[in-house]
Amino acid sequence: MYDNVFSGKFFFQGSFQELDIGVESGIITDIKKHINHERKILKNAIIPAGTDTHVHFRDPGETEKEDFSTGSISALFGGTTTIFDMPNNRRKIDNYAAYSDKLAIVRRKAFCDFGLYSMFTGTNADIISSESSGIKIYMGETTNAPGTVDFTEKGIQKINNMNIPVLFHAEDGKCLEKHSGIAKNLKEYSATRPPECEDLAIDKAGNMKFSKGVITHLTHDFTTAYVKEVTPHHLLLNYDMPLGAYGKVNPPLRSRETQKELLNGLISGKFNIVSSDHAPHIQNDKVDFEYSKAGIIGVETRIPLMLALVQKKILPFDIFYKTCILNPALLFNLKKGEIKKGNYADFMSIDFSSMERINDYRLHSKTPGSPFNGFNGIFPSIVVMRGETVIDNGELVADRMGKYLKPAVDKS
Repeated sequence: MYDNVFSGKFFFQGSFQELDIGVESGIITDIKKHINHERKILKNAIIPAGTDTHVHFRDPGETEKEDFSTGSISALFGGTTTIFDMPNNRRKIDNYAAYSDKLAIVRRKAFCDFGLYSMFTGTNADIISSESSGIKIYMGETTNAPGTVDFTEKGIQKINNMNIPVLFHAEDGKCLEKHSGIAKNLKEYSATRPPECEDLAIDKAGNMKFSKGVITHLTHDFTTAYVKEVTPHHLLLNYDMPLGAYGKVNPPLRSRETQKELLNGLISGKFNIVSSDHAPHIQNDKVDFEYSKAGIIGVETRIPLMLALVQKKILPFDIFYKTCILNPALLFNLKKGEIKKGNYADFMSIDFSSMERINDYRLHSKTPGSPFNGFNGIFPSIVVMRGETVIDNGELVADRMGKYLKPAVDKS
């Protein structure tokens, strides 16, 4: 009847309850106080595993920085069982052939479940793969993406008809050109990509009337009808910290005051999603600040950092749960993010008393250099994906079992 039955204190319908969870073929089929079956006892608090809607695993094309094996393993160790990978690979994922080739490569390597974005350049709506998990629009130049200037009404309608999330890298290209210049530190770099470039891009994005729009990695609060995403590095880091090139990211880190405003905005419920924007580079790309590449690692530390804020009573658990776990799954109509019948059995065991210092060299990304080295984090001791234990007491105990999860189309 059951493949597995898990027993423990699960976060279920808004509270932690002692329950037995019956699993068949990776799906939760039963939730009871007691199931008469051999049980796997899980200690500590059991919460649904996370979904990270914004990563760059660099595969294919730049696998010296990361590949889907190392990136997805890193995700699992951080309590994330599903990721969505961006399309700004060295070979841009902006047509059906590029998407199909990438999907074939990723399927052979993924340890966690995944989705893949396609890039919308404004004129390529007819050749974007219908299998795309989501669409990414780069409104200004960033790594491997030149920025999009023109959008046709016909193209926007075609994308809307796909009924999948549309994510914006919201920095206006012309504004970036206007402010471009040499930057030798994080504060100077912030001035070359100022908040006004975000404001202009967000205004333009709003005028495009995409039905499922998401503004990614906001560096300041902004009123928009779209879903608002923020990253741990913009919540916890600022340009006055001694991070050097390891803090260089697009959009840039801002002032300490702005960072605090962002964190307060998260605490008060102004943001919908916390994503990592995991974007690794080799160490040689981070030596000289002026010429260093923008991007930091973060898929493994996203949930542990937020859990540490919960334990310190800075961040309400409910906000953590919604932004890191529930809302990302709902955005893509995944059967994840909640303990309920019909959902995948994805969850993790958390000991809230096991706060530790993040150690860059104990993380599992191919590229070291976390700006959160020394920060407090709470890592899961056990991670279960589709009813199978994948992380057990700090060890990877499962082979590659990641699946491509094409979001269910929302007909509402």
